[in-house]
Amino acid sequence: MIYLDYQATTPLAPEARDAMLRWLGGPESDTFGNPHSPHRMGRMAAAAIEAAREKVAALFPPGGRVIFTSGATEAINLAIRGSGGAGSMAVSAIEHAAVLDTARALGVAHELTVTPEGLCDPAQSLPADTRLVAVMQVNNEIGTVQPTLEWHTRAQEANALYLCDAVQAYGKLEVTGADMIAVSAHKLHGPKGVGALWLRDGVDLQEVQTGGGQEYGLRSGTLSPALIAGFGAAAQLAQERREEDTAHVEALWNRARELFDGWALNGSDTARWHGNMNLRRDGLDVARLMSDCRDVMFSAGSACASGSGRTSHVLKAIGLSDAQAKSSIRLGFGRYTTLDELERGAQHIITAAKEQGV
Repeated sequence: MIYLDYQATTPLAPEARDAMLRWLGGPESDTFGNPHSPHRMGRMAAAAIEAAREKVAALFPPGGRVIFTSGATEAINLAIRGSGGAGSMAVSAIEHAAVLDTARALGVAHELTVTPEGLCDPAQSLPADTRLVAVMQVNNEIGTVQPTLEWHTRAQEANALYLCDAVQAYGKLEVTGADMIAVSAHKLHGPKGVGALWLRDGVDLQEVQTGGGQEYGLRSGTLSPALIAGFGAAAQLAQERREEDTAHVEALWNRARELFDGWALNGSDTARWHGNMNLRRDGLDVARLMSDCRDVMFSAGSACASGSGRTSHVLKAIGLSDAQAKSSIRLGFGRYTTLDELERGAQHIITAAKEQGV
């Protein structure tokens, strides 16, 4: 099988797997302790978590703290629900469902428009009662990179907090300019089931998940040393390999653009992460295409919404018709994608599309 769906998840790095194995201790080991226990085994597990916390924090701006969560969705919910207070929340129209649905559930959502290029202009106005602004750094469906520094400034001017979903950027691009940043380990070759919320110093949240008072009293629940150790190893590896990984992605992007010559690109060609290629071929039956290319793993949209049957809200927000949105596919590639895999996968897709007469 050929895997071209890096926005949905990434392969686990061998280094992350090795880091996890020690903390999956069996009955004859001394590494299965609860990290919140005061005895020696508990302290060993807690030390492993703090060592990983430092590695994860190294990819964030200075002057903040890392709160471990079960993933970015929980981190986003903690940020939105924990910030509390009266007022509205301004969110870009192309945010992940974890942001949009949470804001809507609380009845505080004001949607910020995006251009046909998929960019959210920070010059647009905010409601007078805005208390929280959420604009993601890299869009998960079309890969566009938003002006997060400018949005942070706009939020400060409005006396509001700024939440940045950096899931697709963390470990790939510099993450800067926010009050709260949500990330997930499995999008940078770490394990599934663990993520983090970074909080700028001075930002206080209300506890959302009550219980034992772990994670600075903000997120109760026993932490997993194995998952967090894997997260830390993946973060350290991403930091060490950033230039190499970026150069590899650029080479794959350039080749993919050659292979898919004549296909329309959804979103900006330049203001985007080049590991995400969202393409459109008018008249394409994507469901049939995916059936005809079963050995090529790609997406018809966000993995979180692909089973809903709904037209992509991101593609509609940039002005595509329902028909155009449903004729679009998303290819994602990265560190472990080979040029040969990309070329073979592209050829399968292109051949199958031609068989449809498009």
